[in-house]
Amino acid sequence: MIYLDNAATSWPKPESVYDAIVDCMKNKGGNPGRSGHKFSISAAQILDRARFSLAKLFHIRDPKQLVFCFNTTDALNLGINGVLASGDHVITSSMEHNSVTRPLEHQALKGVKYTKIHMDPVKGIDIEELKRSITPKTKLVAITHSSNVTGTMNPIKEIGEICKNENIIFLVDAAQTAGCVPIDVYEMGIDLLAFPGHKGLLGPLGTGCLYINEGLALEPARYGGTGIYSEMKMQPDELPFRYESGTQNAPGLAGLHAGVSYILDKTVESVCEQEQKLTGILMKELSAIKDVTVYGYPSEGPRTSAVSFNIKNMNCTEVAMILDTSFDIAVRAGLHCAPDAHITLGTMKVGGTIRVSSGVFTTEDDIMKLVSAIKEILSDS
Repeated sequence: MIYLDNAATSWPKPESVYDAIVDCMKNKGGNPGRSGHKFSISAAQILDRARFSLAKLFHIRDPKQLVFCFNTTDALNLGINGVLASGDHVITSSMEHNSVTRPLEHQALKGVKYTKIHMDPVKGIDIEELKRSITPKTKLVAITHSSNVTGTMNPIKEIGEICKNENIIFLVDAAQTAGCVPIDVYEMGIDLLAFPGHKGLLGPLGTGCLYINEGLALEPARYGGTGIYSEMKMQPDELPFRYESGTQNAPGLAGLHAGVSYILDKTVESVCEQEQKLTGILMKELSAIKDVTVYGYPSEGPRTSAVSFNIKNMNCTEVAMILDTSFDIAVRAGLHCAPDAHITLGTMKVGGTIRVSSGVFTTEDDIMKLVSAIKEILSDS
């Protein structure tokens, strides 16, 4: 199979990721932080190593500021629900994933107001519109680093500077950029960074993380056993224990550490360069095909690997099915859990788009085989 659905989850993983998961299950199978025997201690060390490698990747001074979650959605829910209260105001964009918009809708029922500023599919959000949207009650800015539909990048560093000057909490959804684009939480002024382990970081499904800036206190999403401070009736304040109640996914985090180590060795910069090169080729080739409409940033622009397009008079889901069954090429079709993005693009009424997303192991040959398949589908239609 030619796998071009890395924006959903990366595949394949490095061999070291598979090995780390199996090794943990077979040789380090204790409950991390729950016992004093060597099986438990070795499992706890896996969590520590994963936290340290992530801290290195994102230039975080204290690894304890990284809280393990189930995925980006879990991390975003902790970040959004953990800081907001009735009367607060939030600024977000018109191309967010449902993992941002749905928690905000839920908070709106509790008296939180939010403003959805326009995100241009080519240029990203307008900084001046962001400034105009700030009110005395603005508590949070929650913005995607890159659209999961078009790959469009937002000016995160500039937004971070504005938030810092206005004393506003800045939450970044890095589902599409963690491991694919260089991120420095301090340089970019990020207070909360939500990201998955299973996409650009090459870890397994069911892993994710939320970075919480020093001095920022959130209401926990769940309460319970933390392995330490068992005598306390209330949830401890110490990080990461305050937000990590329950048994952690040690095998998954072993795989995540291996994936992050792979990225650190390869460097995020080289991954970014490779993916932008392949995406540029894809954008150029697709844009040259008659009856194909490509959305988002031009091929030469800074972007992530998600490329959306449609074929005239063809249903996007049907095209994806033909690519899968007739050409053994995996892509994604539909709304990609981001209906606001499709309202912005004008693709809501046609059921969304066909999305192609390259990854670390994608080759130029893979891209050209997809282009050839699209041309063949058009010639047969």
